[in-house]
Amino acid sequence: KFAMVAPDVQIEDGKGTILISSEEGETEANNHRKLSDFGIRNGSRLQADDFLQDYTLLINVLHSEDLEKDVEFEVVGDTPERIGPKPSEPTSRNISNGSDDGAQPSTSTGNQ
Repeated sequence: KFAMVAPDVQIEDGKGTILISSEEGETEANNHRKLSDFGIRNGSRLQADDFLQDYTLLINVLHSEDLEKDVEFEVVGDTPERIGPKPSEPTSRNISNGSDDGAQPSTSTGNQ
């Protein structure tokens, strides 16, 4: 739902409990567990980070009995304008003397 490539998800419980890790095999044992097995209830918060895309989500878990038939969850709230990897930004260089060594002209005003 969030188009994450390599997510890391932890419970915001002050303990740093990790539910999903981008490191292969690290949280594989969690795959068949329910959120309630981790103490996640109505009002719990999760933090999801995707380092590869430089984006973080805070997820508020709210229980609802009003979901449509065969719907397990619903994502509601503010969504980012664009989900997915950031486009590569062109690097611009101001090269005045043909050198890109970062040297700047002198700004001294002293008498010589």
